[in-house]
Amino acid sequence: MRHLLSTKDLSRVEAINLLDIAEDMADVAQREVKKLPTLRGKTVVNLFFEDSTRTRISFEAAAKRLSADVINFSAKGSSVSKGESLKDTAQTLAAIGADGVVIRHPASGAPAVLAASGWIDAGIINAGDGTHEHPTQALLDAFTVRRRIHGPASRGKGLDGVTVTIVGDVLHSRVARSNLWLLTTLGAEVTFVAPPTLLPSDTSLWPARFSFDLDDAIDAGPDVVMMLRIQTERMSAAFFPSTREYSRVWGLDDARFGRLGPASIVMHPGPMNRGLEISSAAADSANSTVLEQVTNGVSVRMAALYLLLSGDRKESKNVD
Repeated sequence: MRHLLSTKDLSRVEAINLLDIAEDMADVAQREVKKLPTLRGKTVVNLFFEDSTRTRISFEAAAKRLSADVINFSAKGSSVSKGESLKDTAQTLAAIGADGVVIRHPASGAPAVLAASGWIDAGIINAGDGTHEHPTQALLDAFTVRRRIHGPASRGKGLDGVTVTIVGDVLHSRVARSNLWLLTTLGAEVTFVAPPTLLPSDTSLWPARFSFDLDDAIDAGPDVVMMLRIQTERMSAAFFPSTREYSRVWGLDDARFGRLGPASIVMHPGPMNRGLEISSAAADSANSTVLEQVTNGVSVRMAALYLLLSGDRKESKNVD
């Protein structure tokens, strides 16, 4: 694998292979010494133009468990805040000798530009770009669902026939987009539930069902309910009357949670707005995988870094 920019680019074989490697990485986490020498001598740069403590720490832990050297770069207080371009930043990282760059950027497509530019010969991982994608979040979500459903027999399995309902701010959510492409590639059936104002204007090419009624979606008995965070930082207008109204109509409250099947999985990419998108009873229940997702995120990101950086980049130069 040359870069990891989008789940839309992953074939079923590639996605399952990455998830299987993540299983091996998860086994390492059970050892007394949770480190592998795999990426010793490699340098991974976390290049974050947006705040995201959870994702940055997860990537940092993943790189360190593979024995890589880690450099954390935050746009705030850096040369970027003084006007430095992405090109200049990339060339600086190349001069430092970065082997891999994990980039989070508010502009959709920035990681793809960096990967195609020739400014730096490093593996690029998209850690979230604008309202485009967040591939490792989708991979850790799929990994978590696969483990819940198949248990110890997860290796080699897809998510064929699994019904997933994704609820909330689909319009601004890169998590929703990455999950759509990955889950359908793995064989799952995806339904989006949201206010009309929080769905993209054109979803004709999305292989999913769409609904405005969360109660109908809950009563359909989905295997997985994934609640999305309301991204107020990306909203420039009023997309719903009030937070109270949103919670009443589209929140996973105690009553809706109680109508889910005993084996239904409740997910949230975090950070959660308790009482708005999801009730505390749902978030803290045995059905919830919120903390499992955080744990599994390290294993999945270890697998992604391993695939990008463990080989000879010169040999894999023309492979995406």
